[in-house]
Amino acid sequence: MRRAPATEIRLTAQVAAAGCAAKLGPGDLRLALAQVRMPPRDRRVLVDASTLDDAGLFAHGPGEVWVQTVDFFTPIVDDPYDYGQIAAANALSDVFAMGGRPLTALAMLCSPEGTLPTDVIAAILQGGLDKMREAGASVVGGHSIRDPELKFGYAVTGVAKRRRLLLNSGARPTDRVFLTKPLGTGVLTTALKQGNLAAALLRRVTRQMATLNRVASEIAVAHGATAATDVTGFSLLGHASQLADASQVTLTLSPRENWLIPGVRELILAEVFPGGLARNRKFFSKMVDEGGIEPGLLQALYDPQTSGGLLVTVPARRADAFERSLRRRRVWHVPVGVVARREVHSVRLVAGR
Repeated sequence: MRRAPATEIRLTAQVAAAGCAAKLGPGDLRLALAQVRMPPRDRRVLVDASTLDDAGLFAHGPGEVWVQTVDFFTPIVDDPYDYGQIAAANALSDVFAMGGRPLTALAMLCSPEGTLPTDVIAAILQGGLDKMREAGASVVGGHSIRDPELKFGYAVTGVAKRRRLLLNSGARPTDRVFLTKPLGTGVLTTALKQGNLAAALLRRVTRQMATLNRVASEIAVAHGATAATDVTGFSLLGHASQLADASQVTLTLSPRENWLIPGVRELILAEVFPGGLARNRKFFSKMVDEGGIEPGLLQALYDPQTSGGLLVTVPARRADAFERSLRRRRVWHVPVGVVARREVHSVRLVAGR
């Protein structure tokens, strides 16, 4: 049962950047990784960091693989229970993005010493535990450490059928592309951090970020999706570029305002930006033919998402059935484009009509 902490603390005011916007920029991360000398890969490792996929895959038995991932971040909302739920949903998302089923999780907590009441920490842990239970995963332990900024998340292990994996490297020309959550969490939570987010929008974005990608993943696997990735800190265009590069194709996307959570475009035009948005655009724009897209909409496509939806490619002949299943099970979705043969850019934007 949820119990509110006795002391109200604005968690987002305690940190410099919120949620997945706190991630190391993609440019700095790739430069660092390029300097690491990797040992020879164990033949049981099926997916590692080389394809920038959502999780690692390790063969462990006939027809099955372990799915392993880790994700933690600074507070994205002020309510500690909601923060715990969102952190858990975000960590679980990488398993769902691979077509897997989560089994176990280890919690990670970094917390300032002596400044957060124990009931606030307890509410964070409870929120995460409840969301893990909803996903069918068992929290089997964890680790805590003193840190000037609060951070929370999980390392998650799941399992998947080897022949039904959702990798980011399988998209094929003529596939249809779908998105399963609207965009704008980075912009909205930046407005929250600035004390300028309407209560109704806060409730909506909190509910969205705490929603599991489990159902969307199950439907994608059932309908033979060719590729998938979850849209998180590197933005829609960043993760779309990584999927296109891994699959050696180009994604042709037709942006529309209905891809966004209501209110996001207006905040962007008012110059409410998370810090990660500029870093994403600086790094990924060279991979994107921006095609004269209206600035307010274009900026939203570089917005770092926290616990975002899945970007899924589906064979054209199965796209209608896939969409009907999403609708039947009440999963928000929009068709966003098609897969084309490889061009100069990873992603080509075409103004939507």
